[in-house]
Amino acid sequence: MKYVLQKEGVKIVGAVDIDKGKVGKDLGEVAVGKRIGVKITDDPEGLLRRTKPDIVLHSTGSYLQNVKSQLFQIMDSGADIISTCEELSYPFLKHPEIAKALDRRARKKRVTLLGTGVNPGFVMDTLAITATGVCQDVKKISAFRIQDASVRRLPFQKKIGAGLSLDDFKAKVAEGTIRHVGFAESIAMIASAMGWKLDRIEESVEAKVAEKPVASEHIKVEAGKAAGVDQNAWGIKNNERVITLNLQAYLGCPDPKELIVVEGSPPIELTIKGGVHGDIATSAVVVNCIPRVINAQPGLSTMKDLPVPSAWFGNSSLFVKMK
Repeated sequence: MKYVLQKEGVKIVGAVDIDKGKVGKDLGEVAVGKRIGVKITDDPEGLLRRTKPDIVLHSTGSYLQNVKSQLFQIMDSGADIISTCEELSYPFLKHPEIAKALDRRARKKRVTLLGTGVNPGFVMDTLAITATGVCQDVKKISAFRIQDASVRRLPFQKKIGAGLSLDDFKAKVAEGTIRHVGFAESIAMIASAMGWKLDRIEESVEAKVAEKPVASEHIKVEAGKAAGVDQNAWGIKNNERVITLNLQAYLGCPDPKELIVVEGSPPIELTIKGGVHGDIATSAVVVNCIPRVINAQPGLSTMKDLPVPSAWFGNSSLFVKMK
């Protein structure tokens, strides 16, 4: 909401939260410390009916099965949606029937639905796809995201298992609570953009072990314990790894960066030194996609389907619905 409030041409008409400590409070006071005259509610149905928004920014869960009813409710109100649900970034892979139903409803209601974020949504899929735009031939695509998690929020540091013993880390991997959601979706999006029919997608999750004590503002990690996660995913075509994704997110990372490697003609190697700050970038890409989604054709879209977003909103004509 802080970033939305910086943008001209956007009027916030409501906010929904399940946190009882926020419900009833002014959104501006919660987000930026000053009143804006919009109270937070826990009644999305009533809010949608009263305010009739053009677009809703949706950030409630990672798994499509858990949030699909919310998406249908919002679309039925006539609003476009930009969601940070990771599985929505390319839902055709794991949830083809839900994806079809969402697309049908969006077209019927003449609204657009998009799942995006920094990852999935940009650095390990959209950016990689964009890099191939100057290639005549592409054989393999790799994306590496190497992050210093000590600058991230506490929930993220907990999500990557920082501070856990290796046994506890393995147990949480086994139960599915430590893993980056969206790797398979990013691979499927890249494969679709390249016209590649994959045989399968493989994934692995390992601990990044602290060689010496490391710490963030929130967590101290002893040597020998998990400082974070090292996760890989591969898209396999004709028994060959044609797409590789690697995420290393851990406390004490000495050389954070984003790296895109395209093996093709010409070969491409794109490095972003220092990496992209995930929390800042997620809010940025969501908000910056507003003009693109407002003017997109009705239906379920992915980042590869829309014009490239930018930080510039331009003039008010960008916000005229053409649907």
